[in-house]
Amino acid sequence: MPDISLLLVDDHPVVRNGLRGMFESAPGFTVLGEASNGVEAVELAADLNPDVVLMDLRMPGGGGLDAITELTRRGIRSKVLVLTTWDTDTDTLPAIEAGATGYLLKDAPQDDLFNAVRQAAEGRTVLSPAVASRLVTAVRTPAPSPLAARERQVLELVAKGTPNRDIARELFISEATVKTHLSHVFTKLGVTDRAAAVAKGYEQGILGRD
Repeated sequence: MPDISLLLVDDHPVVRNGLRGMFESAPGFTVLGEASNGVEAVELAADLNPDVVLMDLRMPGGGGLDAITELTRRGIRSKVLVLTTWDTDTDTLPAIEAGATGYLLKDAPQDDLFNAVRQAAEGRTVLSPAVASRLVTAVRTPAPSPLAARERQVLELVAKGTPNRDIARELFISEATVKTHLSHVFTKLGVTDRAAAVAKGYEQGILGRD
């Protein structure tokens, strides 16, 4: 089988040199080029057409997330395998959503990195255990409600068919305040009437929670 071709993207020359030496000393890999930021990475990926782009995320002059987004937008066939020191939710989730095939941390063992590149080249998703755990947690944890506590109370009563006058009486507020809360609910949920607000409330998990 032909070698898996690679583009290495990292703002630290020492890291790029280390990765190049690692892959060039192993059978089955060919390093086509290197980039020091996301902007260079997009142009080189378009020119070199590598099987896999090993992409760092936080780089001066153009970050990896923007590069992944642009590679996806252009329809470039290269698979992106993120290789970074960052594993926070603000890094992992956007990278995967933008189109990254995999996400590894730089402390991954060499054999794990080789296997991850092979899997990425085949289009298979590769995640470090820490990142996989974060993604599972994110999926299982409902998104926080965009509504304030009082706004949610008003919406819950609206869902029960309670008129504004009775909502005001139950919550010990004025009817005008109920209308104000409803106005805020409509704006936050992007709707224009009570029925749509209730439907959106169930859709987003705001209603029906324990």
